[in-house]
Amino acid sequence: MKHLFKICFLTFLIVMSCSEDNDDTQQPNTPNLVIKLQFDPSQERLNNIGEPATIPDGNAAQSPTISRMSANYIELAPGAFTPLGEGEIIFNGSETTAGGDRAINFQNARFAGNNEVFLTLPLNQVSVGTYEWVRVSLAYQEGDIDFLLDGVDYTGTLASFVGYNTYITTFDLNGQSIDVNGNRLQGFWAFEAEGFATQGQAPAGATTVPNPLFDSSPIPQGSCVVTGAFENGFTITGEETQDVEVVLSFSINNSFEWTEVNADGKYEPSAGEQVVDMGLRGLIPMVSE
Repeated sequence: MKHLFKICFLTFLIVMSCSEDNDDTQQPNTPNLVIKLQFDPSQERLNNIGEPATIPDGNAAQSPTISRMSANYIELAPGAFTPLGEGEIIFNGSETTAGGDRAINFQNARFAGNNEVFLTLPLNQVSVGTYEWVRVSLAYQEGDIDFLLDGVDYTGTLASFVGYNTYITTFDLNGQSIDVNGNRLQGFWAFEAEGFATQGQAPAGATTVPNPLFDSSPIPQGSCVVTGAFENGFTITGEETQDVEVVLSFSINNSFEWTEVNADGKYEPSAGEQVVDMGLRGLIPMVSE
């Protein structure tokens, strides 16, 4: 009996050893493409066609503190004449028709904060080639802005729905529940401060969407597809052995802009100062390995 037990035990060890060896060979280390988001208040401030932009006379602006952002689409474009949608699409967010027209499904949105990972996918799922541009369709940004009320400075949190159309049921903004239950076009916003929340709709065109390829590769009106150039291109050979990281650096340089009633450089909604822009002010993609 003891001899039989030893044989069974040795057989068990051999089987386990073979099983472990097989598991190792079946799980190779596949390198990934890692996409991070970054929000830079010192990055150059651009207009809709990718040119440097100053703040117009009669307006004022501030750089918000962005806590998180969501994108609904990321595309790598080989050249300046690559039409939107014909490059290498590496991310498509959830969409729905629950609210009628096709819209971004906010309840299934993906978010990332500053210097956080937004997307990870195996590099072998990205076509080999060299890409000169990246296009990112932004859906949402949330951050703090300063405002003046009755001579007192406050900080509030602004939720900006910058996507082409967004289906929203309900969402939380600093503990305040915002009920929508429908589609909202680009420019819908909600604001919370001191436990009080409100919502509204910015006028059409109140969202800057920098596209340096304005002439060669235009984007649809009302979308929020921001375009940026890789400084030295971005090449995928298909022979990578380590993760490749791409940081999408968005300019928030004075990206929240309003008309001044009291020329003091402070946002004072109670004085009738109107928001004229809450978009982003440029995109620089940076590659590191």
